[in-house]
Amino acid sequence: MVGYSFMGAVHSHAWRTAPRFFDLPFAPELTALAGRNAAGVQVAADKFGWDSVETDWRRLIERDDIDLIDICSPGDTHAEIAIAALEAGKHVLCEKPLANSVAEAEKMTAVASSAAERGVYSMCGFTYRRTPALALAKRMVDDGRLGELRHVRAQYLQDWLSDADAPLTWRLDKSKSGSGSLGDIGAHSIDAAQWITGSSITGVSALMETFVKERPIGGDFIGLGGHGGTDGPRGPVTVDDAAIFTARFGGKTSDGGPIGVFEATRFALGRKNAMRLELNGTLGSLAFDFEDMNSLSFYDAAHEDAGFRRIIVTEPSHPYVGNWWPTGHGLGYEHGFTHQVVDLVNAISAGEQPAPSFSDALQVQKVLAAVEASAEAESRWQKV
Repeated sequence: MVGYSFMGAVHSHAWRTAPRFFDLPFAPELTALAGRNAAGVQVAADKFGWDSVETDWRRLIERDDIDLIDICSPGDTHAEIAIAALEAGKHVLCEKPLANSVAEAEKMTAVASSAAERGVYSMCGFTYRRTPALALAKRMVDDGRLGELRHVRAQYLQDWLSDADAPLTWRLDKSKSGSGSLGDIGAHSIDAAQWITGSSITGVSALMETFVKERPIGGDFIGLGGHGGTDGPRGPVTVDDAAIFTARFGGKTSDGGPIGVFEATRFALGRKNAMRLELNGTLGSLAFDFEDMNSLSFYDAAHEDAGFRRIIVTEPSHPYVGNWWPTGHGLGYEHGFTHQVVDLVNAISAGEQPAPSFSDALQVQKVLAAVEASAEAESRWQKV
């Protein structure tokens, strides 16, 4: 694995946990952890259970005892690492968004397609697909419970950057992260919406805003943000703090697909990780909020007097849930990453392309680029 911070910690937990709750065809071995800071990566390896460390990710590619590379580093590193790994015959799991540009994502997708022909597979880490409630929503849409879809309403609301003196981190540097709230959290909403509806976004009209133009360099880093000094030097914020856009989806009927409204912000005070998705169709509606991640709200138009029904997604028949706890004992954020490992390992064993593929992630990257292009052109309609 490359990287050992937030995503490195949760991915490490997933690799350790998956074979203990699911019957896997392969037993994952946490062979080597890579990071540039020798002392830091060693501490992380000891804490998370990795057998060895490297300070250059290229050494991972060269090692014969490694079959898969898990990329948890910032977006500006994804393309180089993923391409080198795939060309060396190693499977790849890459965190989202896939890259920092469409051009990089296209190169990665081309290499991934060629590697898949040799039985070497890759997957992008849009883990909200593995939340049982959202996986159940996907099943219900596929089963026709909502009828023809008309509206997609997606929000991803956080507040960890609301303090104007939160320190400048790599997530606020476009050269490293690619974008701000749009790519960091909005990408999840885009992927989830396209996956659940089964259709792609074909055009957007967007607004983007950076509320705080400069932030302290250094300070106390806590979680994703922290507290910077008010008297010291400040550096420029080069990404968006918030993004909103309307969208049209490609349709499966002559009437076209649903229309959508998307919002991503890290300035919504009081909202900690409100990844929300609502779908309205001709036969019913579904609504989900990750801050209440073990439930799904369903409205059946055939029983309109009953209103929305709250489904507690903890039954053994629900996606992934049967391998965990008794009914009513909910899951948490980390479980989606465990499910990601399960699906990836099973797909590799079966010789099948894991989902979401790099091609799926490329489609998300194209939507991100279209949103930025529209925002830069005074919200003019931009085709994807």
